[in-house]
Amino acid sequence: MIKRLAKSIREYKRQTILSPLFVTLEVVMEVLLPYLMATLIDNGVNKGDMGYIIKTGLILAGVAFAALLFGALSGKYAAEASAGFAKNLRHDMFYKIQEYSFANIDKFSTASLVTRLTTDITNIQNSFQMIIRVAVRAPFMMIFAMVMSFSVNAEISLVFVAFIPVIALGLGLVIRFAHPVFKRVFKTYDKLNNVVQENLHGVRVVKSFVREDHEIEKFQAISDKIYKDFTKAEKIVAFNMPLMQICIYSCILLISWFSAKQIVFGSMTTGQLISMMTYVMQILMSLMFISMIMVMVTLSRASGERITEVLEEELDLKNKEETVKEVKDGSICFDGVSFSYTKSMEKLCLKDISIDIKSGETIGIIGGTGSSKSSFVQLIPRLYDVTKGKILVGGKDVRDYDIEILRDSVAMVLQKNVLFSGTIKENLRWGNAEASDEEIERVCRLAQADDFIKNFPEKYDYYIEQGGTNVSGGQRQRLCIARALLKKPKILILDDSTSAVDTKTDKLIRKAFLEEIPDTTKIIIAQRISSVQDADRIIVMDKGMINAVGSHEELLKTNKIYQEVYYSQQKGSEDNG
Repeated sequence: MIKRLAKSIREYKRQTILSPLFVTLEVVMEVLLPYLMATLIDNGVNKGDMGYIIKTGLILAGVAFAALLFGALSGKYAAEASAGFAKNLRHDMFYKIQEYSFANIDKFSTASLVTRLTTDITNIQNSFQMIIRVAVRAPFMMIFAMVMSFSVNAEISLVFVAFIPVIALGLGLVIRFAHPVFKRVFKTYDKLNNVVQENLHGVRVVKSFVREDHEIEKFQAISDKIYKDFTKAEKIVAFNMPLMQICIYSCILLISWFSAKQIVFGSMTTGQLISMMTYVMQILMSLMFISMIMVMVTLSRASGERITEVLEEELDLKNKEETVKEVKDGSICFDGVSFSYTKSMEKLCLKDISIDIKSGETIGIIGGTGSSKSSFVQLIPRLYDVTKGKILVGGKDVRDYDIEILRDSVAMVLQKNVLFSGTIKENLRWGNAEASDEEIERVCRLAQADDFIKNFPEKYDYYIEQGGTNVSGGQRQRLCIARALLKKPKILILDDSTSAVDTKTDKLIRKAFLEEIPDTTKIIIAQRISSVQDADRIIVMDKGMINAVGSHEELLKTNKIYQEVYYSQQKGSEDNG
């Protein structure tokens, strides 16, 4: 885990090295101060030597200023290193997520990824800053102060040594019992974020069903669980403070007792006693800092494991070493394809699919809910890999293509139409970043979106809110179709993406496709027969298999499933009429 996280330090290695270096110099200066103070008292004050007092006082002031300067530089470089490390870590995680296949994304919830990119990285940033500064300062301060205290009085300094095993044992127990609780807390944070995200995303549904109380109860239950877990963890960590205080005060009492006896017998000077007490405080404060660091590291360890899990996720889809760089045409061939989301042949959602689709052909797909229509088309741009068999696009196995080249040749309009915050132009240029205004207007006319866009005050510069909440469902679908067309794809897939438009508009979109993009292979998944009846061929799917393939007229004569759907829709139209 540490090795993987350390890769994100990169250009901040210099600051990462300089911070502990200046901390070490700061510690050296601070440890010298009690020694200089002792000599000032014993050789200057006690003997009344004003020259020695002035000389040593100036040295003291210089050492104190140097300690201040080194401390400030250490803090500056620690802040730069930790902020830069967090920035790189966030960058690496986000870029890794962009490379995920749908199967990889399915392993992590959106809320969990958000928590890892925010809360977990903040924990790691704070911990990293403590490690390169405080975690260096505390041990060095303890070692140097102990060396100096032994040089002053070795016998009394043995008191420190007696308490180190007690402190080490206490810290070990705290870490052992606190870490699993902190780990559990962050998983609960994921659930909390999921509830908040769900609530905000579906706030209109919540209000329309008057379910605010239910959502509040859900939020309260998870919030209470976080409270209980954190309270439990903090109770364990709280044992750290009394343990440290017992050790600190015991050390002070014992050292004061032994020192007083030695002063009485003349084997120790006043200056040595003062320096000894200062070293006592430096050593014990160092132990306090070490305990704080251990608690922080325990907390951030759980975050580090969660971040590493994202960074080390094995990509489900990878390019081969030698890849095909061009898609010749829009022909598609399914050759004995079976597919399972779990990679198990026992849980197949597509079974033994074989079909040839010519380039430029229009294919309709009809089937009931759960017949795996969407799974069928998602295999074409290799959003998932087949479990068995192979898929050819342009005569080549999709696994032989460079993934980016393949997906750039396939445009998909999914069931969930997603628009991003920005102008209409900015959203459409996702299809082609270099598209001119004329090209944008052309594809909008094809998608029957031009008319409603021109009714907006800002027209194509109209601002779309996050998720497209300020346009209707039908408008959102037409904008997504226009965006897909702007890619000039060899294959266009519409996954039930005209369900929110009226039948007249649907017909005009299909007519535009036929006239304007005849060489593009078009695959249209629809619930309405009217949306696919003009297709060259229609695939009827049932239970993950192809039940029948034919034209509208052929299926109407021979296929029972198609007949049932057609006549039920005809009856519905007559009833509405």
